[in-house]
Amino acid sequence: MLSIFLEPAFWLNLFSVTLIQIALGADNLIIITIIANKLPENQRKKAINLGLILAMLFRIALLGFVSYILKYATNVFYHLNFEAAGILSLHAELTGKAVVLAGGGLFLIWKGVKELRLKSKGHEQKVEKVSRFSQVVFLIVGMNLLFSVDSILTVVGMTDIFMAMVGSVVISVGIMLIFAGFISDYMSQNPDFEILGLFVLLLIGFVLILEGGHVSHLTVNGQAFPYIPQWIVIFILMLMFAVDVYQNWVEKKRDKVPVDPIQLRRRRKADEVVE
Repeated sequence: MLSIFLEPAFWLNLFSVTLIQIALGADNLIIITIIANKLPENQRKKAINLGLILAMLFRIALLGFVSYILKYATNVFYHLNFEAAGILSLHAELTGKAVVLAGGGLFLIWKGVKELRLKSKGHEQKVEKVSRFSQVVFLIVGMNLLFSVDSILTVVGMTDIFMAMVGSVVISVGIMLIFAGFISDYMSQNPDFEILGLFVLLLIGFVLILEGGHVSHLTVNGQAFPYIPQWIVIFILMLMFAVDVYQNWVEKKRDKVPVDPIQLRRRRKADEVVE
């Protein structure tokens, strides 16, 4: 079992999945901070730490349950044979694993589109009013589990190494515990990083649907359903995050450069002419 830690694939999967966990969990962390702020200042950090730790344990249990289903629910329970007037033909061997993957993919796409619509309209998540410490911790755990469904499905879509799944959850929660304030401030100053996380949901949702069709041996008009290997998905995600980090660096560097007053006046005159 320890030999898995010597495999480069394990560390690559762990790094990429942890990065996605942090991106998807950052918005959750902001909401958790808002909830904790309803308590006296001396109780806030304790509530956040306890809530995140309890939620982490529940998430690991959910990951184990989903992984168990995907590993053993491989028996075919329905043979799909659909013909539509010679225009469309579908043939597949449906299993529990295929249904979970495809259903999870549809859920991620629905969740991603919904959140993108809310962000584009400037709407934020509403938080219940609480006052007692136990209520705050319970709400933190509940909100964390509610928002962790998409991250669990995303992790399943990116890797099939259970140790990498669990490690990503533990590391991401540990980072949130240590840098809760920093992450919250960073997300407030860089909302585009959160938007990128939502686009990751759409990408992984699409990948899960393709994987569900691949597992069920789906054929469309005699052609095998397309499939994207996990290493390609990881490469695309790493490229997306690298480009986003580079763009943020360029923008911050550009903002530090002093503006020439003469060029500024020329730009204003040019804008007046265009108007």
